[in-house]
Amino acid sequence: GLLSVIQKLKGSSEQELRIVLLGLDNAGKTTLLKRLASEEVSTVTPTQGFNIKSIHSHGFKLNVLDIGGQRSIRPYWRKYLGSTDLLIYVIDSADQKRFEETGQELAELTEEESLTGVPLLVFANKQDLVTAAPAAEIAEGLSLHTYRDREWQIQACSALSGEGVQDGMNWISSQIMNRKK
Repeated sequence: GLLSVIQKLKGSSEQELRIVLLGLDNAGKTTLLKRLASEEVSTVTPTQGFNIKSIHSHGFKLNVLDIGGQRSIRPYWRKYLGSTDLLIYVIDSADQKRFEETGQELAELTEEESLTGVPLLVFANKQDLVTAAPAAEIAEGLSLHTYRDREWQIQACSALSGEGVQDGMNWISSQIMNRKK
């Protein structure tokens, strides 16, 4: 998981990265964060506020901030965006009734001045469910191809099984390496 990404970055001078993890409530953000931290994912409760996980390895520190996605919490997202190195946005691929809502939230986020040029990784989560829309369809619905001011990637995954999560982390690793050049 995340440790292998950090190991790839071994040899870099101590560096801290701030990653903000957002998405609507019930998208699977906390499950994804627990998966990245190699923690048990069978019991996850809705986030009331936020979770922060810092993972240290080989002189590298990733600070991942997972903020609740309930409608009442979303107006506060902007307060946590300063100094963000990478934005991870999680979508419940099986909750097609909320695609428009999640798309609006993502569009508003990417217009935030503090996120100008910040790479975006969209995890199309819950791909293990039969009703899940494919990542390509979600990317089209979100108009990701119109995002010209930043690097972006959409990654199909299941935070529960872990499938696809490492591929997303590999993309993050490539983004970090490109920024260091």
